[in-house]
Amino acid sequence: MNYLKLAWKNIIHNPLSLLLNLLLLTLGIGLINFILLLNSQLKEKFDNNLAGIDLVIGAKGSPLQMILSSMYHIDAPTGNITIKEAKPFLREGHPLIKKSVPLSMGDSYKGYRIIGTDYSILELYGAEVQTGKQWSGLYEVTAGAEVASALGLKIGSKFKSSHGFNDDEDLEHEEGTFIIVGILQPAGSVIDQLLLCSTKSVWEIHKHQGGQEHDTTHDSIISPLASDMSRATLLTYEEEEITSILIQYVNKTNFRALNMPRNINENTDLQAASPAYEINRLYDMMGTGTKALQLLAILIAIVSAISIFISLINSLRQRKYELSLLRVLGGRPISLFALIILEGLIMSILGFICGMLLSNIALSGLAESLSDKYNYDFTAWILHGKEQYLFIASLLLGFLAALLPAVMAYNTDIHKNLSQG
Repeated sequence: MNYLKLAWKNIIHNPLSLLLNLLLLTLGIGLINFILLLNSQLKEKFDNNLAGIDLVIGAKGSPLQMILSSMYHIDAPTGNITIKEAKPFLREGHPLIKKSVPLSMGDSYKGYRIIGTDYSILELYGAEVQTGKQWSGLYEVTAGAEVASALGLKIGSKFKSSHGFNDDEDLEHEEGTFIIVGILQPAGSVIDQLLLCSTKSVWEIHKHQGGQEHDTTHDSIISPLASDMSRATLLTYEEEEITSILIQYVNKTNFRALNMPRNINENTDLQAASPAYEINRLYDMMGTGTKALQLLAILIAIVSAISIFISLINSLRQRKYELSLLRVLGGRPISLFALIILEGLIMSILGFICGMLLSNIALSGLAESLSDKYNYDFTAWILHGKEQYLFIASLLLGFLAALLPAVMAYNTDIHKNLSQG
């Protein structure tokens, strides 16, 4: 006797009940899988962009905001700091600092950020030029692989920047036209999303902004054709501003290095924040909302299990005579037990499949919106590594929902049921 075929016929015999059970189980499993997909990709992107950065220094404000804006480029900066204030951390030969990377930001092109910096940022992220060259002259830009692909930028492409980080033509700068001179190889990090230029270019584009004149004290030092300033030259512009500094320690376990953030925060007008600490704090904040959604999904899944249980109980009452006939035809009690369990497992498998499809379809629909907002790609139809646990949990729900009805089927009273017709 084909019990799998018989179980399937019993399940589809009541399509409305089947639809309700599948809907609840699909919603529960789909929501859990959606959260897992989103969290795994967010964590991967955050971890990939740590880039060995031990400290971020910038203007006073929210330390998490400073980390998000300077390392992940998904928030507004806390403000600017002067070169004079930043000089101790940018100069060569600092005993605690292995590498420091100055960042100047505030402008964008079609939502992608334009970052004024020097070549140390390429070393930090292990990035190399694929075509063209590194920026050097005024308004020259080397584009990250992803921004170049998304916007169709090529060597020689020209564009005007917009003030701020939104794609708003009303905020477009009239002065200065940027030109693409190079495109980086894909690095799998945030640098793929950036348009890199010299710090001088960022200063020049804001030269007349708000009616404020640019400090030209040192303009004779640097030729406009050689505006990617050396670090020593950059430090002579003491009254100019940058946004933040990314720092790697010489020795991460050095006691003086570990005390550096506290010393900066207490004794200067600057702010120092540890990326590892702030990102863990972000995970904790995200975890609260995630746990609430997971609890909701688990509750929906439990309700679906109760629905399956009620459905099987009702079906069992209607099929007492049929099950008794199966016993008369040679079916053993364990066979009836297995038949009901099989029905519960089939419904749980269907719910799992529908839930996985729903979660991936939902992420596919939201991927473009998320990418437009954060310039990070979110991908559906990939594995996050916990699918097997979700599948086992689904089977367990189906098994538990079917257990009591299966025991009742096992204990079927043949004589009583047949005599009642």
